[in-house]
Amino acid sequence: MLKDRSKSGVIYFDNAATSFPKPECVTEAVIHYMTKIGANPGRSGHRMAIEAGQIVFKTRKSMTALFKLKNPMRVIFTINATEALNIAIKGVLQKGDHVITSSMEHNSTIRPLHELEREKVITLSIIQTDKTGILNPDEIRKSITIKTKVVVINHASNVLGSIQPIREIGKICKENGVIFIVDCAQTAGVVPIDINLNNIDILAFAGHKGLYGPTGTGGMVIADGFDFNKIKPLKYGGTGSLSDKIDQPNFLPDRFESGTLNVAGLSGLLAGSEYIQNKTGGIEAIFSNKNKLLNYFIKQAERNIQDFISYSSLNVPSIGVVAFKLSNISISETAQFLSDKYGIMCRQGLHCSPLAHQTIGTFPEGTLRFGFSIFNTKEEIDNSVYALKSISEGNEK
Repeated sequence: MLKDRSKSGVIYFDNAATSFPKPECVTEAVIHYMTKIGANPGRSGHRMAIEAGQIVFKTRKSMTALFKLKNPMRVIFTINATEALNIAIKGVLQKGDHVITSSMEHNSTIRPLHELEREKVITLSIIQTDKTGILNPDEIRKSITIKTKVVVINHASNVLGSIQPIREIGKICKENGVIFIVDCAQTAGVVPIDINLNNIDILAFAGHKGLYGPTGTGGMVIADGFDFNKIKPLKYGGTGSLSDKIDQPNFLPDRFESGTLNVAGLSGLLAGSEYIQNKTGGIEAIFSNKNKLLNYFIKQAERNIQDFISYSSLNVPSIGVVAFKLSNISISETAQFLSDKYGIMCRQGLHCSPLAHQTIGTFPEGTLRFGFSIFNTKEEIDNSVYALKSISEGNEK
């Protein structure tokens, strides 16, 4: 029997945008840096600056372990996955190049690609996925031409949560000498990722989602065997190195890290990364638990709510993200009721992925989206199903 839990406090299901709450160790790490260290890494030789530099290096090493990289200097810190993708995409592409991507991409990928296409720098092939958001690797193979320079794919859809077969796609790219860029904004910290096993050349990650770091953190990871000189920097400036020269340093990570890093954010990212990597069962357990929560929600909602429609599938491995709606009420009204009366935080709309919604037939309105975290529970899902059932039956009007 479902019960009214509207007074039970906030239920946060917007983790696909930004995870909340953060582990206490993340907050403590940020506060420790801000109150005890506070200095600029790599710019000075005093103790506090050295401690700040040690935090940055430890965070690189943590990312190295996370993605099975060998050289921590190939972890480039950015303010988010969007910046990392812009560096990778704009950095490797030249006039006349051909690019392949999918209809599930986030605007962080599609917008820079579209802009380059609009400026007639590149030609672009967008491969349609099926309704579950999965791409057929053979379609990638068929689309490769002698001018194909890059394949860029998001590891998992931020709309449906479905995970792409990047190992097969990476193998095709390697066989054809094509650069493989993977958007891991949704999967870092949720799905085990081996950059070498998947033949990924450049990987973009967000720190504020599955890694439980603060906002304003993310990065670009360059595979050990990939020539980083093929990537032109997006920005130039002070690095704390070779300060006697006006040329940008041509070594890693300085080639791509101009300006002061967000060390407070990286302190939290380090704590968040260590937290998930040290959890019992590791990332594999996190992935399994999120799928259990996803399946439980869909089954409970379908069983109890007549007007419930899910666009995410029970039969497709997921990062714990579900797209859905109530057929008899707008998604904006539903989201407002969930937030204002029941304290349930979710996201409605197109989720910065218009092509994905065109693919699944939910454009232009979009869907509601629940994204589960390691802190969500079945009881919270029961509460949300009760709330959605009440809204669907018109009890809020």
